[in-house]
Amino acid sequence: METTPSKQYLKIKAKHPDFINAVEVLGTTIKQEGPIDNKTAQLVQLAAAASIRSEGAVHSHTKRAINAGAQADEIYHTLILLTSTIGFPNVMAALSWAEDVIENS
Repeated sequence: METTPSKQYLKIKAKHPDFINAVEVLGTTIKQEGPIDNKTAQLVQLAAAASIRSEGAVHSHTKRAINAGAQADEIYHTLILLTSTIGFPNVMAALSWAEDVIENS
C-alpha cells in the first residue's frame, strides 16, 4: 500500500513548502533518535492520533503502520488498548477510521 498524502497536506505543502519540510525533517529525526523500530513508532503515533480524535491522522498512521509491516490485528490491538485511557466511544471512532484504511488496503 502506497501512502498518498491527503489533499489538504499537499495543498499546505505547495503553499508553505519550508514549513512542511521542517515538519518532515523533524519526524525523520525523531524516529532516528532511539531504538524503536518504524512499525512500533507508527503504532505509537496511531495511538496518539486516536487519543486526540484526529481522523486524518488515524488514517495516515494506519497506512504508515501497514507500510511498516503492521498487520490488521496489531492495529486493532493498538487501538483497543486505549479503552481505559480515552474511553470506549473514542476507541470505537478510531477503530472505524482505521478500518476505512484496512478495508481498502
